[in-house]
Amino acid sequence: MLIGILAGLAAGALWGLVFVAPRMLNMGEGGYSSIDLSAGRFAVYGALAAVVMLAGLRTRRLPTWRQAAAALLLSVLGFSGYYLLLVLAIRDAGTEVPTLIIGTIPLWVMLLGKPQGLRWAALLPGLALTLAGLLLMMDSTQQAAHGPASNFWRGVAFVTASMVCWTTFAILNSAWLKRHTEVNATDWANWLGIATGLGALLMWLAAGSSLSVLTAREDLPVFALLCLATGVGSAWLATILWNLASQRLSASLCGQLIVSETLFALLYSFVWNGLWPTPLQQVACVLFTLGILASIRAHR
Repeated sequence: MLIGILAGLAAGALWGLVFVAPRMLNMGEGGYSSIDLSAGRFAVYGALAAVVMLAGLRTRRLPTWRQAAAALLLSVLGFSGYYLLLVLAIRDAGTEVPTLIIGTIPLWVMLLGKPQGLRWAALLPGLALTLAGLLLMMDSTQQAAHGPASNFWRGVAFVTASMVCWTTFAILNSAWLKRHTEVNATDWANWLGIATGLGALLMWLAAGSSLSVLTAREDLPVFALLCLATGVGSAWLATILWNLASQRLSASLCGQLIVSETLFALLYSFVWNGLWPTPLQQVACVLFTLGILASIRAHR
């Protein structure tokens, strides 16, 4: 259980990076598109996963057609579809509000993935603390206006769809891994990665910027570095860590651990902005942490 908890927290720390990556580039008209960043990140993930899988073919096996189909479906929910919607949301609504809406994923996963033998009364303290932290952070975060109001609400719609995608992925992925204990976390991460990489390539060919346009931009080294960092760390390594957590913990506890993604995303945002969190925001982070601890206690 301890290994699962630590793996889930580490995955959250790596996932938090994806919330600030779009802000490090010139996104939108005249810059990189949301599809460029999403496709670049997952192309790196797919290429690395393919290399790792091919290097270990002597000791590991290829997926069956059913396993490949499951990886393809879950890759759209948890990776390419989720992140594309999130990047679009950050473009339209900034970082803070999308981060907080994604931060409600633990509540949904916990409610939908509660083990049968676990009483609701045992979950209420963790749920209440997490919800209080989210509401307090929402109240204390000032949303800067970026463009017309319609863009902001369009961003809210994008991040809501993104939240639904990842909530569904978290529940289905955990259930699949528990039914297929013969598949280890690294193999599954590689299969997901290859499926995601293929989807990202098709997405870029269909709607991404041309290769000549990409290579002509002055901030190409930054773009490439962000694709590498989020593709290797926030996708490949984070997926292995999350699969370890999913195999060892219930879906409801995994859901609560996703709060760490919100905490790290806010931390990285504060660092990028050069701002220190206000006292209310610090209290909100404490409530998040207490919510995680209360949930872990309830699942013992």
